[in-house]
Formats: sequence, C-alpha cells, structure tokens
Amino acid sequence: MVKLQDIWQARENLYGVIHETKLDLSHTFSTLSGNEVYLKTENLQKTGSFKIRGAYNKIVSLTEDEKKKGVIAASAGNHAQGVAYGATKAGISSTIVMPEGAPLSKVLATKGYGAEVVLHGHVYDDAYQKALDLQKETGATFIHAFDDKEVIAGQGTIGLEILDELPEVDAIVVPIGGGGLISGIAVAVKTLKPNVRVIGVEAEGAACAKASRESQKICQLTTAQTIADGIAVKCPGELTFELIEKYVDDIVTVSDEEIASTILLLLERAKLVAEGSGAASLAAVLYRQDLLKNKKVAVVISGGNIDVNFTSRIIEKGLVKTGRNAELRTIIDDRPGALQQLLSIIAANKANVISINHHRLDPDIPLNKAQVDVLLETQSREHVEMIMKDLNSRGYNVQVII
Repeated sequence: MVKLQDIWQARENLYGVIHETKLDLSHTFSTLSGNEVYLKTENLQKTGSFKIRGAYNKIVSLTEDEKKKGVIAASAGNHAQGVAYGATKAGISSTIVMPEGAPLSKVLATKGYGAEVVLHGHVYDDAYQKALDLQKETGATFIHAFDDKEVIAGQGTIGLEILDELPEVDAIVVPIGGGGLISGIAVAVKTLKPNVRVIGVEAEGAACAKASRESQKICQLTTAQTIADGIAVKCPGELTFELIEKYVDDIVTVSDEEIASTILLLLERAKLVAEGSGAASLAAVLYRQDLLKNKKVAVVISGGNIDVNFTSRIIEKGLVKTGRNAELRTIIDDRPGALQQLLSIIAANKANVISINHHRLDPDIPLNKAQVDVLLETQSREHVEMIMKDLNSRGYNVQVII
C-alpha cells in the first residue's frame, strides 16, 4: 500500500527533474461551471504529461544490477515518453511497447527521448501483454504504467503541490485510466486533508473503474473505445483499485463529444493544448453541473500530447457545431450570372465564402440547372439560420450539409 511518506520521498527524488506546475485560475471556466476553477497544467510538464513523475521515481529506485538490464514499459504514449526520458537521463536503455494506433506525435516523441519503440495491438492492454512477453525474454525491469507503488507515489506529488498552492481547495477532479494518477493524488490529499473531495473522471467508452466500483470487484471491459487514448484502459490495476475504493469519493463519466468540445474550449479560451485524457476532468466540471457548485476546484489537465491532425479535426467539427462554419447546398439556373447572384446575397448577409463546388453533370440534377455546395465562415447558428431564411425567401431551396 502506498503511504504519504512514499509520496514525500518521491517529491525529493523528483526535485530538479520535473516542473512544479502551477495552478491557473480560469475566470472563463469558473463562470461556465459556477465554481472557482483552477487548472493544474500538467500538459506543460516535461514530456507533455504528468507521467514523468511516476516513471522517473520508479527508475531511481532500481538497483544497479536492474539498471544494467534496462527497463521496458507498455503505454499509449505518455508513460512511454516518461519512461524513455527517465531512462535516458539515468543512462540506461528502454524499450516501449505502444498500441499500433498510438498518435504518431507520441511515437516520434518516445523515440526522440531515446527509447526503442515496438508497436503492437489495438489498445493499451494488448501492448501490455506484449511487453510482459518481451520482459521475460530480456530480463529488463517492467515499469507498469499505473499499478506500481513507486509510480503511484510519483503521481501523488501532484496532490502535494495542489495543497501547497491552494490549501483551501474543496475538490480535486482527476482523469482515470488505470488509476495511478488519481490513486497517488488521493492518498496524498486524503491523508493530509480528508475533507477535500477527490473525484475521478472516465470516458464513457472506457469506464473500467466505475464498472469495478459498482460491481465491488475489478472488472475487465471487452472494449475501450474513446478519443481519449491516454485513458483507454479496459481494467484498473489491483493496487490502484484498492486505493480508489479507499480514498476516491466519486467517479463520473463524460462522452467523447464533451471531451472534444472541452479540448476546443481549452485551446480557444485558455490557450492551452490538451489531449483527450487531459481534457476529460474539465469536461466533467463543465458538463456535470450537479457535481460541484460554488466550490474551489482544482482540475488536473493531465497531458497535452495530442496529434496535430486530430486537433485539426476537432477544430473543424467544433466550428460546425457552434455555427461558425456551415456548408449549404442549393440548385441554381445554369446560366451566366446565376452563381454571382447567389454569392451576392451571401455577401450581403456578411458571411465569408471558404470554398465552392459547382456541379451540373450529376444525372439527378435537372437540365439547365446546377448544384452548388458553398462552405461558409459564419458567426453563429443564428447567423446561419438568417442566411438560409433570406435565401429561401428569394426562391432558393437551401439545405445545410454540415
């Protein structure tokens, strides 16, 4: 069992190695949630996530003989980078097994920190089994992503930092994958200040800790489907589940849609890049309004290692959802000036044209007619409705494609 003194020791081990990330009071998210919201910005941590804390604390605990054989780990990406960074800093070799679908940015970063990367399986659990097989072959020390005493103690240093900076905190909201992060934070916080609520957040498609709590035993999900790859875990650890049951007050879930919207909000309103797992905790505060009210809340933004292409898709979808991009389809006469007439009405409504597709050869389009798909930059959903109303009043039959 992890004790407070283990976390204090981890803090000494990590001194000068990690950033003691600061709490950032967000007026925007405070207003949106009805709480006083402080963001614990572990997305700004070395290697881009909190994982360096536990990984390095484990590595420094190894014997000299263990260090000679190197270390091996399984990870969706953030633990991989933490282990790779820590191993290289300690002058030992590291092998990381990652799921085949791991974001390319995380794979390249892990290699860049000096690890040998093996891609295997579809989710963390597949990579984990492969890493165990390799460990038996090589004799390297396996560093578990979450179910390890030293790893949990390292993650628990976040709890100490939060209490140091915000001793009057009422609640701490933490994402849950395998449970290492919340276990460490909960041990530290509940030992020092039992009245502080510790709330865990899982993705709806990978809610293994919630299912295990409800069953009062460790449950293994058949799938773990979520955009939050860092918490796409089918089963909590034995040690972490024991600590969660003892110290964590509540576990809630959020949808992928809510996570994606929160990623966009963090980017636009707080100028912070967060990955899916990192945004999950804030998503719970924003979308589960009955969870907390009028409280001082520390929200752990656990990581920022998100793939750029995926970020682009989230932005594009978010712009459509909020009515700031819209694609309209209509039929016009196939004659000179007809397209210009349509565009002049759009311009008069102060929408900006991003792109146009003009079709006349589709067999479903009448002769002497053309189908026009026009992608617009708009101001809001109401603005889109105003444009459509104006076009319809002038005889156009307009549909919203996206």
